[in-house]
Amino acid sequence: MKNLSWEIKLGISLVAFSALVYLVKYIILGDPSNTYNYVFNALGFLPINVLLVTLILNKLLSIRAKRDRLEKLNMVIGTFFSEAGNNLLTCFSSCDPELDQLRDRLQVKAHWSDEDFWARNAPLKNHRYQVDCQIVLLEELKHRLSEKRDFLLRLLENPVLLEHESFTALLRAVFHLADELEHRQNFNELPGTDIEHLQDDISRAYSRLALEWIAYMQYLKKHYPYLFSFALRINPFDQEASPIVR
Repeated sequence: MKNLSWEIKLGISLVAFSALVYLVKYIILGDPSNTYNYVFNALGFLPINVLLVTLILNKLLSIRAKRDRLEKLNMVIGTFFSEAGNNLLTCFSSCDPELDQLRDRLQVKAHWSDEDFWARNAPLKNHRYQVDCQIVLLEELKHRLSEKRDFLLRLLENPVLLEHESFTALLRAVFHLADELEHRQNFNELPGTDIEHLQDDISRAYSRLALEWIAYMQYLKKHYPYLFSFALRINPFDQEASPIVR
């Protein structure tokens, strides 16, 4: 008995208790036919009872598991933006010749509803995300991404991200850009074709970063107002953004 698991012990205890209840009923009230009839009625309904309980419990457990995964996932996404994402957005957007158009769409306000966030999706997807690939920008990106290389690797290894395809694609794009820059020693000697190639890599990371950022802001607005308040004050697209509350 000591080697049995707690589940088996619990099952044996419950079955024994049920048998005891029926035995007491038989001893006190007699009429075995009534007892047998009740037992068979209960057994007949048991499969339906198990089915209903299983479906409901499975649904509730699935909802809870999904909520827990979403919570962990957004914690990882928040860490990414705190450690690297916001700085990369600032770096990319500062060299975007069409930044004014993008800035108008990403001036997130405290009163925005879900509809306000959703209304930005189509314009953001259609933005060109072209970046003027200056030597200074490439050197700065190489330095920043080199510093965050270990951090990005740990994020890619996180199993929580397997269920979030768009964010995984973002990390892959950023990590690819980091690899491309890491393997170039002198940006002043790069031919125009290679500069164009790097521009495409930057645009890929830039576009996915902006879309993930606005989605994360919507999540914070709905679930964590105090985190949303701080994110508003450090908005990388807001020239007047300041962490100081005024």
